[in-house]
Amino acid sequence: MALIKSVRGFDPQIGKDCFLAENATVVGDVIMGDGCSVWFNAVLRGDVNSIRIGNHVNIQDGSVLHTLYEKSTVEIGDYVSIGHNVTVHGAKIDNYALIGMGAILLDYAEVGEGAIVAAGALVLSNTKIPPYTLWAGVPAKFVKNVEPAQTNEMNRKIAHNYAMYAGWFKEEEK
Repeated sequence: MALIKSVRGFDPQIGKDCFLAENATVVGDVIMGDGCSVWFNAVLRGDVNSIRIGNHVNIQDGSVLHTLYEKSTVEIGDYVSIGHNVTVHGAKIDNYALIGMGAILLDYAEVGEGAIVAAGALVLSNTKIPPYTLWAGVPAKFVKNVEPAQTNEMNRKIAHNYAMYAGWFKEEEK
């Protein structure tokens, strides 16, 4: 069973039909919507400020979500995919965005709806990534606009696939 820990009087709140891997960690001021999945070795540390996660978000293996004490917060919309080994530190991510493996998002960065942050990208503090754009590099820079229909289809497929994968583990628990 995942480590779900209260701290400073904050109890994590997990929505309905969520999957938390047995070595995932969710601490403190974390509110997660319905149908989410938090995968192996992922850590959601709401000890110093709040983490708010929408519905049907997948936070993949080894990712870390954290904030600055009494300053930045993490806000994630619906149907967002956070790739393997991503660090989200005090950033905001809108609906249907995709954050590629190993990316780092720093405090006060904002990722618009349907945007894609490429694997390994470093999104610096205060960067505003517009909706339906692709950003890559260190530091992350604009690469191109992406067609909303195309990115919506891809990002939705990934989000829905992770719901299916989580279902496989829920079946094993029965």
